Amino acid sequence: MWSYIIPILTLIAGLVGGFFIGVFYLKRQLESMQNNPEMLAKMAKQMGYNMNKQQLNKAQQMMKNQNFNQKRK
Repeated sequence: MWSYIIPILTLIAGLVGGFFIGVFYLKRQLESMQNNPEMLAKMAKQMGYNMNKQQLNKAQQMMKNQNFNQKRK
């Protein structure tokens, strides 16, 4: 019986742990993009968008405002 329960519990623990590690990593990447326009431009280019300087500035400002609003709540 334990040979079925332990693998299932470790699978669930691994999935939950992986999810939270992924969220933490993604959050750090987005925070670093707010301060680094080259990184934001690189991500946009990988997604198939060519952004000019004005569009990059607007995207950075939107990311900063979004982050500020989440911390305030």
